[in-house]
Parts: sequence; C-alpha cells; structure tokens
Amino acid sequence: MSKNVLPLKIVMAYKILSKTKAKEIRSLSAKKARDEKALFIAEGEKSVIDLLGSFDVEAIICYQEWAERHSDLLHRFEPQVFISDKRGLEIISSLNSIPPVVAVFKKWGVSENIPLLEKDRIYLLLDEIQDPGNLGTIIRTCDWFGIYDIFASPETVDIYNPKVVQATMGSLSRVRVHYLNLEDLIRKNSEIPVIGTLLNGNPLNEFKKISSCFLLMGNEGRGISEKLKQLITIPLTIPPVNKNNHPDSLNVAIATAVVLSHIV
Repeated sequence: MSKNVLPLKIVMAYKILSKTKAKEIRSLSAKKARDEKALFIAEGEKSVIDLLGSFDVEAIICYQEWAERHSDLLHRFEPQVFISDKRGLEIISSLNSIPPVVAVFKKWGVSENIPLLEKDRIYLLLDEIQDPGNLGTIIRTCDWFGIYDIFASPETVDIYNPKVVQATMGSLSRVRVHYLNLEDLIRKNSEIPVIGTLLNGNPLNEFKKISSCFLLMGNEGRGISEKLKQLITIPLTIPPVNKNNHPDSLNVAIATAVVLSHIV
C-alpha cells in the first residue's frame, strides 16, 4: 500500500493497511478462522454502517475518500480505522465489485443452554439450511416481519459467513440466530405449537393468523428431517396455482416469506 498518495491529515489520523493485515483479515472468510478469533467481516457501506451500533468494532478498512466523507461517523473508531488502496480491499473482499469499506466485527457471545421461551411470540426454526444466500435472505425477511429470534440446527450454515452477512443487508444487527438442538428446544417448550411446511399439509390459505408458534423450515434438498417431522402439530403447505404442472418445491427463503406474510 503506497503511503505517499495519502494527505498528511489522513496519515496522522488513521493507520495505513499493510499487506500482512489485509491477508489476516482475508482469512476470516474461512469459518475456522472466524471461530478461532471470534471475528467476522461485513462488506459494503450499508452493511458496515448498520452493524456499527450492534457489534464491537475490531477494524474498519476503507478508501481515503470514504473516510473523509464519513469523518463524523468514524471519529469514535479512530484507532480501528485503516486506510487502503484498491489492492488492499481486493485482497480482503469476497465481492466481485470491490466495496469502498469493509469492517471486522467481534461476534456476539453464544449460549448452549436450551431456553424456556415466551409463549406469545413467533419463532423461526431452521433445519440444516445450507445456502448462505438463503440464510441471509431469511434473516432479512424475519427482520421485515418482526421475527427477532431464529433457532438453527448446528448443521445450518454459519451466520457470519461473508455471503450470509452480505445478504442480510444489515438485518443481522436486529435478528439473533441461536444454534442448538431443535428437538430439545421444541420438547422443552412443548406448549408452543409447531408449524411445519410439508407437501401433504393443510392449505396455507385456510389457516388463520397465530400469535405464538414455532415455524419450522427444512433443508433445501430433503426438507424437514424425520425426527422433527414427528414434532409438527400444524402441518401446512403452500398450494400451487396450477395443481397439474408446477415445480417440486419452492425455494426455502421464498417459502419462509410466504408463510410469514400469512401467519404474522
């Protein structure tokens, strides 16, 4: 990273990103590194700004021009700000279009305890969702519909995967995702009904709104696992318009949005 292109006022205020630091941050694209360091990356102006108030900041890497335009925002994070050229951000970013700012945040602490939940709320359960884009879209959708707690099986993709963070468009700051055994959660909170999306369920359009439930959504390929199917108390299906000629299933993120729009 060249120093001689930076005005003195920027060099005095902020650090210059080194190649070593850039590669260290790039390593956070791997789950193993994220888990070891308890850090994750957010890319792009919207994601970074939305997450600033919800996660502790480890580092903010940006172009000089971006720092100048957002000096009021960055002044309280001055020790964590690094100025970079395009090459530095190319090393860090996983996006095809290089963003003007990338930030490294500290992950939220997690609890492995199975909670006893309030009975007047709707909770989303995710059974082994694998696609980062799907998970990010689901988190963003939950934020829209006011669902602020998601419980995911341990096999579900990591919420701090850069593609998940990007797809949430900042909603990660408002929606908490807890990884735990879903069967244990349902059994401990047995008074909360479990809605499950099944091909042979009751038509969604015949179901009334509900104030408390678990909404269980399954894996993209095989759907809900057999052990969790046994715990479903309200089986629902989204009926296709053309009953004689339609796809085998809906995308899980789309299906989640459709069901939430009906039951919330």
